[in-house]
Parts: sequence; structure tokens; C-alpha cells
Amino acid sequence: MLSITPHWQIPDDEIEISAIRAQGAGGQNVNKVASAIHLRFDISTSSMPDIYRQRLLLLKDRRISKEGVIVIKAQQFRTQEKNRLDALERLAELLRSVTVVQKARKPTKATRSSQRKRVDSKVRRGRTKALRGKGSIEH
Repeated sequence: MLSITPHWQIPDDEIEISAIRAQGAGGQNVNKVASAIHLRFDISTSSMPDIYRQRLLLLKDRRISKEGVIVIKAQQFRTQEKNRLDALERLAELLRSVTVVQKARKPTKATRSSQRKRVDSKVRRGRTKALRGKGSIEH
């Protein structure tokens, strides 16, 4: 069971993990040993609450395919076990991100004094720049 929140766990049978060969430099070892992990998690067939499923499908994340499958490839570490734990933690982090509800922003209005200060500084800057013009001594 992968624990996302204290009240929400994902059963292991919903997460598909396979070992693959890692990419990049590593000499002979990288060609022989399948130490990288390829994790797949199907959002539509999972037992997650509907509200989280909808938020997850609305996310613009490159790890989520058009079919609604989360694909995570972990190959940072040399051992398969560390990469498996890394992939699971990255999945949990992604799923935790949809549990947080953003606070609604309350639109505010600029104060009259801040508006006045802004206009005054613009006028002052304009006067300074007007003095830099060709042949103009003063306006």
C-alpha cells in the first residue's frame, strides 16, 4: 500500500512496476543490469476518490498521458530498489499535489494614496525625460 494521506492509500496491485535498462553512461554494468524502474498508474481504473481523479486529469503534466496513465521513469540511482522507492515517492508527491485546495484569491483595490504616488512618479519621470530631448532646454 502506498500511503498518500492519512486517509488515502493506493493498493499495490493498481501500480504497475517493471525494471528496464537505464540510459546513459555506466560502462558494461548499464548494458547488463535492469536497474531503472518504469512505473505506470492508470488514473481511470484506480480506487482514488472522484474529486482527486478529476483534478489529476486536469493537470498539465507531461507524466500524464492522453489516455490518463501516469508514467514515471526512475533511473537516478544505481540500484533497482532505490529507483523503485524514488518512483513511488514521485507518484505519491504528484497525487498529494491534487489533495491540496488552493485558497480563493480575493481581489483587492489599490488605495487612493498608492494610485496618487504612482501617477506622481510617472509625471516626475516624464519631466526628467523631457529635459533630455534635442534642443529643448526646458518645457
